[in-house]
Amino acid sequence: MNTFTPLEIRHGLLLGLAPIQVWGWVESALLLPADATCYGMVTTGRAQLRDPAAGSFDLCQGMFFVLPDGGSVEGGTGLVIALTGYRGLRQIGGPLEATGRLRYIDGCSDTLLICPPRWGEPCLNHLHIPPHTDQTSHTHPSVRIGVIMGGTGECRTPDGVYPLQPGIGWYIPTGYQHSFFTQDEALDVVAWHPDSDFGPHDDDHPMINRTIIE
Repeated sequence: MNTFTPLEIRHGLLLGLAPIQVWGWVESALLLPADATCYGMVTTGRAQLRDPAAGSFDLCQGMFFVLPDGGSVEGGTGLVIALTGYRGLRQIGGPLEATGRLRYIDGCSDTLLICPPRWGEPCLNHLHIPPHTDQTSHTHPSVRIGVIMGGTGECRTPDGVYPLQPGIGWYIPTGYQHSFFTQDEALDVVAWHPDSDFGPHDDDHPMINRTIIE
């Protein structure tokens, strides 16, 4: 796939790009693969996450999770990104805040929802695009996968313009030019990155940096 790809959420596998898979769930239970770390986002309704190691958790619209050892999610609707061969840290968060906490291009803002446990590992972001934004066309050095959580807008690409609304998932290939556009309504996007140029490593992290040996 070498173009922007909208992903309408339905129950089952939406996209397979080994080692990445994108799944949707609609009310019925979706079994999550035990050999992958799964990043999930609840797009509507209420859901229940079942974690074989930690029990069951109730989630509402706008909440997200990371589950490294299989399990299931059911109720409501949502999107799951599964990365085979990587073990992330189990986490639950949300709902999303109204705007991001960090500046991004063209007046947009971003919150790092799931930080990479180590430098270079995956992360999950909330991108807030205000009304009347005509974003500068740009690319990324790795794929981007995510879902529209609120608002309306467009993704503009060399191959066409794609309307965006809540519940639409999407895939952007490596190095593909795109930009987001909004009119009178803001657009809230959750975006997953398979890698990062940010994060702690063995000789640079808060514990060791704040450990003083006289």
